[in-house]
Amino acid sequence: MSEGENQHSTTTAGLRFGVLGTGRITRRIVAELQQSGCSSVTAIASRDASRSRWFADQLGIRHAITGYKALVESPEIDAVYVALPPALHAEWAIAAATAGKHVLCEKPLMLNTAEAEKFDATAQAKQVKWLDATGWLHHPRTAAIERVIESGELGSVRHVSSSVSFFEPFQSDDHRLVAGLGGGCLLDLGWYACGLVVWSAQGALPHRVTAFGHSQEGTWRRVTALCEFPNGLTATAHCAYDIATRKWMEIAGDAAAVVCDDFTRPWPDKSTRFWIHDRAGTVKSESLDGEQERAMVIALVDEVFERRELSALRVQSLQTQRLLDLVATSLMERKTIEVTF
Repeated sequence: MSEGENQHSTTTAGLRFGVLGTGRITRRIVAELQQSGCSSVTAIASRDASRSRWFADQLGIRHAITGYKALVESPEIDAVYVALPPALHAEWAIAAATAGKHVLCEKPLMLNTAEAEKFDATAQAKQVKWLDATGWLHHPRTAAIERVIESGELGSVRHVSSSVSFFEPFQSDDHRLVAGLGGGCLLDLGWYACGLVVWSAQGALPHRVTAFGHSQEGTWRRVTALCEFPNGLTATAHCAYDIATRKWMEIAGDAAAVVCDDFTRPWPDKSTRFWIHDRAGTVKSESLDGEQERAMVIALVDEVFERRELSALRVQSLQTQRLLDLVATSLMERKTIEVTF
């Protein structure tokens, strides 16, 4: 299929996705891709033919493909959803971009900044769009919190805290326990915790990072990072596999603080809410409905069709990857990392 033919197909039939991987996360995002009203899932690939066929039948996907290369190069798709273990993200996201496919990539975007920058450069060279699959950034609640901050209701923002943990959330052979596949809580849950810090700092990076944690069998099971910014902002980012479920964040100013107890993904069967606590002890609650993964899919499709521009979200992704690198360096070297801008 020529470039012109591919563009015609997307504008007349929506964005056709191919899915790389058959893990647990696949079902949820495939459902949103299928129900978005502006995209469809044409194919799914696994290295195991029977596995791809089973998932295709279960999820109502037409083509079951054996091997990732065949899917990436298929003329039946316009975009690729990369739902593989983190160690495979760079290879196949870059391959998809090289083939002229738009990319939705599971978090963490890559293992490190060098991989992320190479992928971004490839996507720009091939003029394709990409997003990492961080749903909370697309929820209406996030935009509402941003408006609260911009309004000045918090006063001067002085400190940010984020804590994301699950107690041993593993099935057998879970890639999150395998160091060689990019396992460990830092790249997994730390993507959320450090991403919240970057988002709250409007894309800025700290100039000083100190991290410490607990590892087991080569993967980080608990990590805490302390961040200091040139403008005086401080932040803590915590993630863990050995602590009860927490999806908590606070953005604190000198007049008030925003608090949310499920910022990464709303608790089921509860309103999607957040609170504003002012310094006089007054508490105000706000609630907003929304389907964050569906909004994410629609945002990417809108950008492909030039209805929206999402470069700020790509900056967010790359800066989050850079902060994770700083945290990882501090952990490995057991010292504070100083950054010169």
